Amino acid sequence: VAIGAEDLPKLLAFAQQERPDFTVVGPDNPLAAGVVDLFEANGFKIWGPNKQAAQFEASKAFSQDFMERHGIPTAAAGTFSDVVAAKNFCAALGGKVIVFGSGGARNIPEGFPRNKAWDQLCAFLRKAGDIAKPHNITIAIEHLRRAETNVVNTVAEAVQLADDTAHPNVRIVVDFYHLRHENDTPDVLYKAQKHIVHLHIANPAGRVWPKLSDSEPMYKRFFQVIREINYRGGISIEAPNGRMINDAPDTLRFIAEMLG
Repeated sequence: VAIGAEDLPKLLAFAQQERPDFTVVGPDNPLAAGVVDLFEANGFKIWGPNKQAAQFEASKAFSQDFMERHGIPTAAAGTFSDVVAAKNFCAALGGKVIVFGSGGARNIPEGFPRNKAWDQLCAFLRKAGDIAKPHNITIAIEHLRRAETNVVNTVAEAVQLADDTAHPNVRIVVDFYHLRHENDTPDVLYKAQKHIVHLHIANPAGRVWPKLSDSEPMYKRFFQVIREINYRGGISIEAPNGRMINDAPDTLRFIAEMLG
């Protein structure tokens, strides 16, 4: 169906026409925009958190503020509107890589010239790179699946943005979850290797912690390529569905097996 995941009025009109028995929402952005509230208000059964609850995933600032307010242990974090302050905070924590993800923030508005938006992204990244350089921090462009943003969806596009930005402190992060959702192949890492500064991984089936080598057909190839390009950077588990205390031991064994 040619309807954007965030075009709630058209999604509702489609539902009113087709009368589905039940709707399951996958992407975060329509949840944060209130698609569950809208459908329920119009008499449709739908699965997913409402707009208020969806803020925990959609807004890291909301989540952090909630946890600090209620005394829930969490990592040090900050919310900034100034790039310099954000870089200073990262440097104070000893951080070396800042991931430029932010799918919703970098979306190109409908009707806005794509080449102009691309130039704006390059200009922003050059400015961010200049600020990061004195702190020895690298900005890592993250490719995101189309369900989360309409620009930089593949590893090749992330590499192109880094090339066009042409700043020594701007490189890319490769995310296995998004790579698989865009039907990309791990072999793209060969061409991207000089740009890669960090890796993310999650099981594409449910965005859960990866644990079993045979649960995803591209795991073995992904780690084979990592070994062949002699990658020596970090790898993060970016899997919001799970609990570290329960899942981390199996995932650590999985990664050791894959890299062994």
